[in-house]
Amino acid sequence: MITGSINLAAMKYVIMEKKGKNGQPLKGMFIPIEANRLQEHSSGGIYLNVVAFDMKEPKDWATHIVKQSFTKKEREAMGEDEVSSLPILGNIKVSDGSPVATDNNAAPDQVVDAEGDDDLPF
Repeated sequence: MITGSINLAAMKYVIMEKKGKNGQPLKGMFIPIEANRLQEHSSGGIYLNVVAFDMKEPKDWATHIVKQSFTKKEREAMGEDEVSSLPILGNIKVSDGSPVATDNNAAPDQVVDAEGDDDLPF
């Protein structure tokens, strides 16, 4: 079994409140596509490509770290400093199926009140 967690707050984002379908406020996370180098697919899907690396010293809760994956061309265009500063997005644990706990590295909220904008369809 493979289990894990991704810390969405490791990406560029803004926490927002919008009105839901029932008129009640909904707290959500806006993740910009281009700023996070997400991949838009012709089917309408938006993907975050990831790669997992073995941890030198595995923990009880993780055997691998997860980082965003890029093509060789994209990495070369970024430069060494930018590539080395890319955040760890999360972790995974490869196990035999025993229950595992995950470490959720929460980042501070960036709250924005988006009054006056269109309401959400859900």
